[in-house]
Amino acid sequence: MNSCSLYIHIPFCASFCDYCDFYSCALPCDDQIEAFARALVNDINFQLDFFDIKKIKTVYIGGGTPSVLGKRIKFLLDALNKKNGFAPEEFTVEANPESADEEFLSVCREGGVNRLSLGVQTFHEPSRTAVNRKGNASVLKRCLSLASSFFPASLSADLMTGLPYQNEKIVKDDLKRLFDFNLSHISLYSLTLEKGTPLEKKLKLKEVLLPDNDSSDSVWLTARDTLIEEGFLHYEISNFAKNKNLCLHNIRYWRMEQWLGAGPGASGTIIYDEPLNAKRFTYIQDADLYVKNPFLNNAKCEKLDKKTFLRDTLLMGFRYFEGPSKELFKKRFGLEIEECIPKTLFNWKERDKMLFLNKFLSEAFMELDKKEGI
Repeated sequence: MNSCSLYIHIPFCASFCDYCDFYSCALPCDDQIEAFARALVNDINFQLDFFDIKKIKTVYIGGGTPSVLGKRIKFLLDALNKKNGFAPEEFTVEANPESADEEFLSVCREGGVNRLSLGVQTFHEPSRTAVNRKGNASVLKRCLSLASSFFPASLSADLMTGLPYQNEKIVKDDLKRLFDFNLSHISLYSLTLEKGTPLEKKLKLKEVLLPDNDSSDSVWLTARDTLIEEGFLHYEISNFAKNKNLCLHNIRYWRMEQWLGAGPGASGTIIYDEPLNAKRFTYIQDADLYVKNPFLNNAKCEKLDKKTFLRDTLLMGFRYFEGPSKELFKKRFGLEIEECIPKTLFNWKERDKMLFLNKFLSEAFMELDKKEGI
């Protein structure tokens, strides 16, 4: 086992959006941030040694909101760069426009970050306010202009559909504004109502209304068509790239190539091919506990049997426009994908698997469950 990707979870947020169910917590004091950063470094060093990782292919720092660390993210970046042979092909950091100032962007670029992902979501003020999304259109414009000067060829933005008070005209206007900054990548997410979130409570109290499913789908499809017309490749369910600027880190997830996870709530998957043996570990969602004990014995570990790993391979692989890696599939499972689900593949030969992934996978798994010896 020589190479791996690395995901680093920064759980801190300056404020909390009503729709979010990712693990996050309030930004602590400077001393606690330093302690957390040291825990991350210790954890990463331990995992690299424990799993005998010689090369980190890609790095993704997500959250939470990594940009709330400001210049203090330098400690983490410096520690990574001190590792022998540390030269990832792609090094992404997530940021929110209201906290991604010039100092943060400068520290990131100097620390080897070569790709920035901005959480824009929408420029439309009523939609932002309805879901407690901080910032405003002027802040977004200012940050996009600044970020594009630091990462002119590798700037990505997240856009969200299905928000309150949103329609086709508004999402097209959002995209038009983004196009002004020559982004190389856009992620287009449809709002999912998660249980236990403030947004769910507001809906029950009728404090806010969401568009119905048909309206939400129509807005997403309008955005998709607009992106394609602008020259973006729709290469994954929610992701669009221009000039071949696909997110290499996420592709490794979709191809089920192994990755390490560090930070509270992060997960990793380690894969041994001979014999096939996959293990997944997920850290407890507790930043204080993580600082006290930032190692794998504070994570839930599970072994993925062959059938579970095969299903995960199909589940992740068909999110990607090329489908699962045929070479890896053959190597790991000893048979072709077409031998596993021939009927489903035939029935979907002329249909869009990405757009109707849940239905496609439901049929694929039903067929797979009837197979003996898999």
